Parts: sequence; C-alpha cells; structure tokens
Amino acid sequence: MTGGSSPALGAGPSRTGPGDAVPTFRGPVDPAALGPTLVHEHVFVGHPELDLNHPHPEWDPDRAIEDAVERLTRLHGLGVRTVVDLTVLGLGRDVARLAAVAERVPLHLVAATGYYTADVLPAFFGTHGPGRPVGGPDPLVEFFVRDIEEGIAGTGVRAGMLKVVTDEPGITPDVARVMSAAAEAHVRTGVTITTHSRPASRTGPAQQEFLGARGVPPERIIIGHSGDSEDLDQLRALMDAGSTIGMDRFGMEHVLPDERRVATVLALLAEGYADRMVLSHDAACFSRVTPPSWRAVHAPHWHYENLSRRVLPMLRAGGASAADLHRMLVVNPARLLAPGPARRRHAPVAGAAPTPRPS
Repeated sequence: MTGGSSPALGAGPSRTGPGDAVPTFRGPVDPAALGPTLVHEHVFVGHPELDLNHPHPEWDPDRAIEDAVERLTRLHGLGVRTVVDLTVLGLGRDVARLAAVAERVPLHLVAATGYYTADVLPAFFGTHGPGRPVGGPDPLVEFFVRDIEEGIAGTGVRAGMLKVVTDEPGITPDVARVMSAAAEAHVRTGVTITTHSRPASRTGPAQQEFLGARGVPPERIIIGHSGDSEDLDQLRALMDAGSTIGMDRFGMEHVLPDERRVATVLALLAEGYADRMVLSHDAACFSRVTPPSWRAVHAPHWHYENLSRRVLPMLRAGGASAADLHRMLVVNPARLLAPGPARRRHAPVAGAAPTPRPS
C-alpha cells in the first residue's frame, strides 16, 4: 500500500477460487479482484432525527461528499482497492448519498445491512413482529434479507455484509432479536456477519456462541474490534474456534495506542494466525458521534490512511512478511466477502466442528 514492498499487496490475485461475486456500489465484483480491502470503515455516520431537527454545525452535505471523494481517491492512490462501509440502520445509513460518492471514486465500496444498537430498538419494533400488537413477520429479517437480495432503499445497491452489536450491556432482549434476525439472514443468503464487540466485557465469545447456536458457522463471523484487546488467550480462543478477528481500530489511540495494537498483531502472526485476522480503522469522513474537530485533537491518526502510512511500516519493522500482509488485507477479506452457500433455514449445527486453520 505504501512504502517499500507495498505494491505487492495489490499485485496478485486473492486465490480464493471461483465463487459468487461480491456486490459493490458499482455492481458485482469477483472476490479475486477486490484487492487490498479495509473491512470495517464508515463514510458518513449520523442520526437522522437529530440531523433533521438539530443539524450538526460541522455537517454540510455537499462539502461532505466532496471531502469523501477526495479522501477515498487518496486512499486508492495508496493501494487500497475496496472499502466496506459498515454504516447500518441506527448509524444514519444513507446509501443514496454514498452512491454519489461511489460513482466518483476509483475504488470499490461495499454496503452493509444490520442494526446498530447496544441495548434497545425503536418503538416500531416493539409493535411489529410475531406475537406483537401489529403482528406480521419480523421486520428485521425482512429488512436484512431484502437489503442483501434486492437492494437498499430502492437504490439497487445490495448489501455485502451483515453487522450486529454487543457492548457493555451484553445480549439484551432487543440485541438478541437483532442478532437472531442477522443469523436468519445469513442462513438464507450466506452473507458473512461482522460484529461490534467489547473485548473488556468478553462479548466476542458470547457473540460467537449465540450466532453459532442459530446456524452461523464460526468461519462466517468476524469478531470486530478484537484489536482493542491485548488478551492473547481470548483472541486465540476466538480464532481457534474458527472465527476471524477484526484488528480494525488502528488510529483509535484514545482507546489503545497503535504501537500496542501492532504488538498484538505481531505476536499472533508469530504464532501462525495470519489467516484469521483482518485490518482496518473503523474511521469515517464524518461522524456525528465523534465529529472532525474532536478527532483532530484527540485522535489525529484515526483516518483511512493510517494503516498505509504508519501501521504497515510498523508491522514490517516488527517482522510481518509480505505474505502476512497480503493475507490479512487481500486473501482474508476476499474469502469473507465472497457469499457462502445459503443453508436450509433450520440447519442443525450442534457439534459442528470449526474449520481448521491451514498450517
């Protein structure tokens, strides 16, 4: 991506083999053509009701589009070829706005579906669904499957990833409902589920167990934000069970310095876990949660270019090989974004063995 041997990251195929294409904003792409991929990012994060009634002083829609085009074009110049935008319902997802960015940038953008809540859903979901006053099927399942199979909000842009959240409150009843709906959508479509986890609360193992009990194979789960942890035993256990871990918050040094994040990746690479890690930032061009003025002061390296300019050189200096980086940035994302086979709706999974790691 940048410096020294970085061009090799995008020079070769992912070698995932043939399979279904990955949906992007510009249409389907062969997984082997995705190139270096950032699997956990955002472009615009907002809050529609607040944005409508109390616009943020730093938000200008037209300027935001121009800024995103500039940032993503620069990122392509550093060798990145695909970015997964994990802005789902609950984070102000606006695929039509993002499409205006995608049509002007040279890299691939992949949309996601899911619902971002760490505790409760809006009141609508309390009245709609099986056994609820209005009744009908669970709208979450309908939303997720439609986003994947038909497209999001009439745009025709299909989601290429599912996202769920557990944080400090754990698996609350509404979080369980979201996760169950995502598991059902995975079983119907084969699309990988990625998560927001809180390693300090050990939510990753609970996510793995919950989703697995509902038919999601561990190899189709990315336990996101695992890089916030330096607990190698917890990280090994997640990977040994079959999941990929997201070392995906580089630049969030207000949570953990990048040097310590790098040290964790290097320790796991030395043990042979390159095949079970992916790298990213969880960054955004604009986020109402942590707006640009705050990030400039408190997290100045929290942006799309941090991996290319700072983190990869640190990994190389620490002994990461070109093959390690290629696997984490090209091969693993391609494998995870390539849709898996849809399974029958209630496939038994008890006792299923995880996919062994290649030696």
